[in-house]
Amino acid sequence: MAREYTVRRVPKQAKSNIDYAAELNDKQFAAVTAPPGPSLVIAGAGSGKTRTLTYRVAYLLDNGIRPANILLLTFTNKAAREMLDRVEELVPYDTRDLWGGTFHSIGNKILRRHAELLGWQRNFSIMDREDQRELLNAVIGECKVDTKASRFPKPDVIADIFSLANNMGIEISEILHTRYPYFAHHAEVITEMLEAYEFKKQETNSMDFDDLLEKPLRLFQENEAIRKQYQSQFEWVLVDEYQDTNALQAELIDIFGFPQKNVMVVGDDAQSIYSWRGADFRNILDFPERYEGAKKYVIETNYRSVPEILSLANAAIAPNTKQFRKDLAPFRPDRQELPALAPLQDPNTQAAFVAQRILELRDEGIELNEIAVLYRAHFHAMEIQLELTNRGIPFVITSGLRFFEQAHIKDVAAFMKFVSNRRDEVAFKRITKMLPGVGAKTADNLWLKWLESPGTDEEPVLSYSEILLEFKVPAKGKTAWEQMAYTLDELVDAEGKPKAPSPMMPSIMGGVYEDYMRSKFTNFDSRKQDLQQLERYAEKFDEIDEFLSQLSLLAGQDTLGATQEEPDAEAVCLSSVHQAKGLEWRAVFVVWLAEGKFPNSRVIDEDSEDQSGLEEERRLFYVAVTRARDELYLTYPLLWHGAFDGEVLQRPSRFIEDIPTELLEEWNVGAAW
Repeated sequence: MAREYTVRRVPKQAKSNIDYAAELNDKQFAAVTAPPGPSLVIAGAGSGKTRTLTYRVAYLLDNGIRPANILLLTFTNKAAREMLDRVEELVPYDTRDLWGGTFHSIGNKILRRHAELLGWQRNFSIMDREDQRELLNAVIGECKVDTKASRFPKPDVIADIFSLANNMGIEISEILHTRYPYFAHHAEVITEMLEAYEFKKQETNSMDFDDLLEKPLRLFQENEAIRKQYQSQFEWVLVDEYQDTNALQAELIDIFGFPQKNVMVVGDDAQSIYSWRGADFRNILDFPERYEGAKKYVIETNYRSVPEILSLANAAIAPNTKQFRKDLAPFRPDRQELPALAPLQDPNTQAAFVAQRILELRDEGIELNEIAVLYRAHFHAMEIQLELTNRGIPFVITSGLRFFEQAHIKDVAAFMKFVSNRRDEVAFKRITKMLPGVGAKTADNLWLKWLESPGTDEEPVLSYSEILLEFKVPAKGKTAWEQMAYTLDELVDAEGKPKAPSPMMPSIMGGVYEDYMRSKFTNFDSRKQDLQQLERYAEKFDEIDEFLSQLSLLAGQDTLGATQEEPDAEAVCLSSVHQAKGLEWRAVFVVWLAEGKFPNSRVIDEDSEDQSGLEEERRLFYVAVTRARDELYLTYPLLWHGAFDGEVLQRPSRFIEDIPTELLEEWNVGAAW
């Protein structure tokens, strides 16, 4: 007969012995020790938001809450890991049962348990962007969409349309009207495609990333028993970066938190900058109404920046009417040096100033990886990338590819390369594959046809269209092929010689490429701005070969600029402000602070009566300046060569004009060349 024997866990101490009052400031302590019920924690920039959430989890555990009854929702895996690792260091408890992670990872965990209730198997695949593109291509084919009648959005664009409609909880027709008006006439077809796409995902037992949010919500709405199971488990719900939640995420939080409503959300309304991807600023503003009786805690002590920078930041955000008022209070002593405002002659002088000052800061003991250049749009960095490269200053880019490595820059260059070198097979195929119905095989056949034509003779080609319109192309691409042929005609002069690069740009854009860009890329407007900036840069060159050589050299540089350093070597960070959120540097340059550039002209032109777009632009500026710890430089060019009206005198950004002059030191910068 078997002997009965029980293994018992060694009991751990009941408390962590954390002295919460000593380790937290008064306002952090009040939030960490908040009583049951809904809580809104407004944590200003650099005020210890992560520390507050971490200690809140420790405090709950110290007060007898089981780890399995706590749900911690974040926006990045890194944030979740950092908080959970810190909790484990603080407390003696086994926290493996604590549910902590991104919204998507928690959704995935739930679906792995219950997917069959929605018609999927538990071993469903999660599609990446490429998988999703392939599935949508299949859906387009099965729906027999007539993509040749008029330009139809590519799968990547359709995926973004579906995602926005899903996360914002609005109809596809409304998304098309507000975000993609040039595809509004396809609303009925795209709506039908969504239903076919859902069926295809179920048929292939696949889900996309949005399903990891939408499907758990549907699961809870359709299955009361499952919903109550998780509601009873998650007695305490904590949410990081609540200002970045969309309608779908906010609804999930509401379900998790019912009926106890022990929901603590932490965020900063002044750093809500992601409406373009579906985040709803109203979620954090309306939290006190959404959760009746919610207590509000405002954490204002900033441990990051010197007082001079914080005074500027407080003044910068003050004009916004829709906000929870707060004043960041400095923990650090005065530095006795004001942030700098430097109006510069033009974009090239601005780039030279930034580069020269970076080298001086390096000599003063600030390492390059403690310096950042921040901007509103990617094309604002073009001259700065050129200047850093020319001076041998290594840099990394967190806002995307280097300017000259981007697909749309290479696409436009392909037109120029082909008329410059009619034997450039790569350029020819890149152009032709932009056309509807032209894939790799058709492009190969067209290239062979071109080699047999007089186009590759030594004599100049006076009319590309005379040759190319004789080629047989797929019916769906015939109109675009004709446009491309006539575009190439416009790129050469009466003698068949390539024109200068700048006059080529309007022909390329107006001929076929702008239409292609609308259907291909989700961020059409910003890419169009990039190409307008490229046109300004091209004006420096009279010869196409010189321009193309420069483009190739710049695109071929190592990603750390002109050096061949290792990826982890010391390097300046170039970043859009959106990508910089959550980061910090000792010295920060915020560039192109001119009206129409930052704030963006589209926001100024299209802003609604409530000025919601302009207020988000101001929050973006606030995020930019609060990235700086010690030194802050605000710059803008006084003159800019506009796309249509030549030299334009630039007004300083209204955000600069909002700041009292005594909070800035204006630099009068001259150019010695």
